[in-house]
Amino acid sequence: MPRRLNLPDSAAVANATDRGKLVAPSAARNADAICAVIADIGPSAGRALELASGTGQHAVALAQAMPGLDWQPSEIDAARRASIDAYVAEAGLPNLAPAIALDATAPGWGAAQAGQDLVVVVNLLHLVSEPEARALITEAAQALAPGGMLAIYGPFLRDGAATSEGDARFHASLTAQDPEIGYKDDWDVIDWLQGAWLDMAHVVEMPANNLLLAARKPG
Repeated sequence: MPRRLNLPDSAAVANATDRGKLVAPSAARNADAICAVIADIGPSAGRALELASGTGQHAVALAQAMPGLDWQPSEIDAARRASIDAYVAEAGLPNLAPAIALDATAPGWGAAQAGQDLVVVVNLLHLVSEPEARALITEAAQALAPGGMLAIYGPFLRDGAATSEGDARFHASLTAQDPEIGYKDDWDVIDWLQGAWLDMAHVVEMPANNLLLAARKPG
């Protein structure tokens, strides 16, 4: 992701381990729930792109849970790409490729990655600005093949309000560091998805007050 913040302890902080791997405790906690939902609502075969793959923990979990999809992790940060590649090498999965360098919020990448049956982004929208979030959605829509799905997981405001005191504190801590970032409103994101000519397919309540929003490209 393009921003580098001094995130509070409640954020998805990654810790270094051996062999270049990074570990984010939040990724370990939410991987099973995310994989279960996406495996249920997503395609069973084809090409899948994970945006801002971070440590690589989700990439391995997704590829294991959905073996019919060929998974491509991506990440802007070189240290995290090294971590992803360490997880990929350790897992040895035939449907999981090494990471590519990609800024999910930059214009133009969608056409270069066209033909995706599934695009997944986890815990990123609250760490970027509204224009960057909208650019990500626009480019992801471009990358999707007809009938392909975009799945966005993370914390959201609901009708403009946080769903818990913890979420309110985290949102406030983010906006205190950078007033352009913070939790996005669920209805705003749905509007952005529909503005990118995607059809809303699922709004799934997830553990810890998170949401998974899934939209499909017509065709």
